[in-house]
Amino acid sequence: MQKVGINKYLKEAENHLVNELLPFWTTRMMDYDNGGYITHFDKDGKDTGEDEKSLIAQSRSLYTLSSAHRAGYGGGEFARLAEHGINFMIDKMWDKEHGGFYWMTDRSGDVKINKKILYGLSFAIYSLSEYSLASGDPRGIEYAEKTFDLVQKYCSDTYFGGYFEMFERDWTLAGPGSLGGDRKTLDVHMHLMEAFTTLYECSRKEVHRRKLLEDIEILLNRMMHPEFKTGIPQFTADWQMAPQIKFDIIWGWDRYAEQGEKDNPTDNTCYGHNAEFAWLLIHAMEVLGLGAGKYLDLLTRIFDHTIDNGVDREYGGVYVEGPHAGGVYDREKEFWQQAEVMIGALDACLLTGEEKYWEAYCNVHRFVFDRMINREAGEWYPLLTREGVPIWTHMSHSWKVNYHTVRAMVQSIKRLKKLAAEIK
Repeated sequence: MQKVGINKYLKEAENHLVNELLPFWTTRMMDYDNGGYITHFDKDGKDTGEDEKSLIAQSRSLYTLSSAHRAGYGGGEFARLAEHGINFMIDKMWDKEHGGFYWMTDRSGDVKINKKILYGLSFAIYSLSEYSLASGDPRGIEYAEKTFDLVQKYCSDTYFGGYFEMFERDWTLAGPGSLGGDRKTLDVHMHLMEAFTTLYECSRKEVHRRKLLEDIEILLNRMMHPEFKTGIPQFTADWQMAPQIKFDIIWGWDRYAEQGEKDNPTDNTCYGHNAEFAWLLIHAMEVLGLGAGKYLDLLTRIFDHTIDNGVDREYGGVYVEGPHAGGVYDREKEFWQQAEVMIGALDACLLTGEEKYWEAYCNVHRFVFDRMINREAGEWYPLLTREGVPIWTHMSHSWKVNYHTVRAMVQSIKRLKKLAAEIK
């Protein structure tokens, strides 16, 4: 790790964030007619006209603007744009009868799907807490706490632990199978960790601290492979490893639209999720004031498994997933996995000082900047071949918005500056 190399990548990241990524969103996402954000754009960055506003896309966009403002970008303008988003979420997406946020409205704010989905609620808590930290507006933490309280009341499994995830509008647990009421997922419990971390950072309430620590213990003791310490995607209510099936209300299954169940359903782990879990755990420990030292061995195993198996030494970038014992099933390159491994690799550098993690970061950084960014638009392609040829070319929809890409740049810039400062 040489200072000149670190500064080269830092300059690239700052230029991309300030002159490409953020302008892509701030110049086209504001829906001044209906409120909230427009989040569906084609390969040229043009509005596709999709008549939906999902909780996941609205809350992630609120997070993106709030976090960018909090990190010092935008000169105050991003706070105004974030306020526009929270107004829509509270006015149009909050269920005034049963509480909680609806899963989806149309563009005008009329409800399309009234179910309560914990995946989306976790991002509501996350974004609303970040908004109050960034802006000082108390409505963010007010609705974050309301959502948290409802999650504890209706979603907690007080018998086996953890959280159920799929509910009807009135918080009745959804049915089994593809309805999702009998499953618990790594994805949701990991996003609850980031949500509870930011909630506690904002509120400093003991109950939020306790529930964050509880969720971390569930992730570590229930959802990591006992031998390899890799993430296991899905479980039954009593924590038996379960085949990874597609739910009727889905996230992240775009590429498996025709499948009801993934291949190798009980032996696949996601390299992006593993790296994301590791750096989010480090961040949670920092916010809790505990430090990540007690988990050093675990974190090293996660980072090593990710870079040894997930990083493509020939073409660059990060594979999608593979077996727990090591290897690769899916050699395509998804945008969000690159984003999370970039942050994770830099945290591994800061944690250990080992050169191999810097080499992994450089590998993924170059793949992203040389292959994944659509320079004519300013955002990232969602999916590439192993060699880096675009498979999907849209710039955004409900599952592919600004959260991973902007967060990767904001967080990578922070870490690159720390690394540069540590080198004499």
